[in-house]
Amino acid sequence: MTTRQGPAEKADPFTAEMIKNGLIVACEEMFYAFGRTAMSPVIYEVLDYAVGIANAEGELVAQTPGVPGFSGVLDFVASDVLEKWRKEMRPGDVYVLNVPYRSGTHLNDVALVLPSFHKDDLLGLIINKGHWSEVGGMHFGSWTSDATEIFQEGMQFPNIRLYLEGKPNRDLIEMIRANSRLPDQTFGDMEAQIASMKVADRRIQKLIEKYGVDVIRASMDKLLEDGEKLAALKLKGLPKGTFEAEDYIDDDGITEDPLYVKAKVTISDDAFVVDFTGSAPQGKGSINSPLPGTVSGVRETYMAVMDPHALANAGFFRPIKVIAPEGSVFHAVRPAPTSTYWESMSYSVDLVWKALAPHVPDRLSAGHFLSILATILAGVDDRTREPFAVVEPQPGGWGARNDGDGESGLVACGDGETYIASNEVYERNMPILVDRYELNIEAGTGHGRFRGGFGVIKDYVVRCPEASFTVSVGRAKYPPWGVDGGTDGTPNTCIVFKHGREPMVARKVGGLKLVRGEKVSLRSGGGGGWGPPLERDPERVLSDVRNEYLTVEQARDIYGVVVEGMQVDGGRTQRRREEMRRGHRERRP
Repeated sequence: MTTRQGPAEKADPFTAEMIKNGLIVACEEMFYAFGRTAMSPVIYEVLDYAVGIANAEGELVAQTPGVPGFSGVLDFVASDVLEKWRKEMRPGDVYVLNVPYRSGTHLNDVALVLPSFHKDDLLGLIINKGHWSEVGGMHFGSWTSDATEIFQEGMQFPNIRLYLEGKPNRDLIEMIRANSRLPDQTFGDMEAQIASMKVADRRIQKLIEKYGVDVIRASMDKLLEDGEKLAALKLKGLPKGTFEAEDYIDDDGITEDPLYVKAKVTISDDAFVVDFTGSAPQGKGSINSPLPGTVSGVRETYMAVMDPHALANAGFFRPIKVIAPEGSVFHAVRPAPTSTYWESMSYSVDLVWKALAPHVPDRLSAGHFLSILATILAGVDDRTREPFAVVEPQPGGWGARNDGDGESGLVACGDGETYIASNEVYERNMPILVDRYELNIEAGTGHGRFRGGFGVIKDYVVRCPEASFTVSVGRAKYPPWGVDGGTDGTPNTCIVFKHGREPMVARKVGGLKLVRGEKVSLRSGGGGGWGPPLERDPERVLSDVRNEYLTVEQARDIYGVVVEGMQVDGGRTQRRREEMRRGHRERRP
């Protein structure tokens, strides 16, 4: 196997653009092929996966929108495979890896890698990282909030060959099936991943036939060069200096102690440096983020402030430098559990966001509900005697912008292109009932000149003899932050209703047994507000009252707006607001 053949040719700009779009289309076809052929709802309904193409050096050259937290680690996956297998790699090989410390996230997120060759010349790597619903472990669904070491979280695939020169490794596949509680779904998702990667490889081969392998490679190089040039240009438009933020993660799922986290963001003309030094050590529980996940989180906010529409590739990411000391919550080391890694990885997004939002108000909102509120409700369907598993994230409220209200019922930043799963699909295929699904007006949201968006309430009722419930709820103690005088948002929570007991408020639950008729209520919070509440347009307040987002009393007490007969009383509103401003001034120290 070789990685270069013949003299490199230079691609003209028009040809390079055609090849760039061809690679993106190959990723898009791979993405849709996987989503349409997978067996697990978390794939075909939620789209909990990401795909990309790396060059022969492991640098990401193309991807399509998917889970940002996955997209940001694809180059770590590629580099890990090349480091181990470069000299032995053959056409038709497929590698499987999920160990988080090197290729980041948690064991459910399984990456498959297919090398793309022209004859014996390696052109690049095709990567598909998707959430397998079941990879063994201590509870149904594998990821859990009560693990204390990675060995409790499921099967580890330490960068091994799943296919050898086009032939499946039957022994490994049998082991996978034997250790999964959903063997058919797991095997079906794996086969769908491989099939989708072959679709992408066929598209790459067509590009090689048309343009030649050297022109393809030269175009990949140009994509990275263009990405680096664009990054340098965008960096010039950002404020320069050092910006800091701090916060607390609720707890690690084992103890009740909060984990202090901080970030220092330094922006210069040629670098975007994020330093997490001073953050808490890795926790006893599974909330830890491996370094690749932390880097991926930083890349999310970096894209938001630089150019959300830029082609995300290794060239565009070159200015980023992430500092996270080994053994910290942002750089977990073996055997730390990571199965609810999003509870800390999301803070690598949010701390950078919080530090920069006041300085780039046209690009970043106030704080949002942040936690994935990931949920597993699983068991055996007594009607079919087949195992089932609801595995899904929950949407929530986003923070206000400097020019508008926050979005309601939107997935968290780390979920990106994932969808809100269909309640009807779950109810039809599984013994559960979605008893309630509505905006979480009860909890409210952050107030300000512009208010935050609302979270949701989703209630699941068990309709089989017994089920297992696992959830991880973050930002239950420390709500989303407001900006420029806006108030903080509202926390996330979960309430469990068991027969004969008082409702139990929960944050992190692992494998809780439920029986028929018992219910769980998932409640995501509202986003932070932007600007002083007394500056909110009274007509916006009136609209919220009419839509039942606010009561008449809340309109008066929070915004100083007096509503009579579903109309704003202008004179009384002006007097009420002046009274509130005067009271605020008098309370100042």
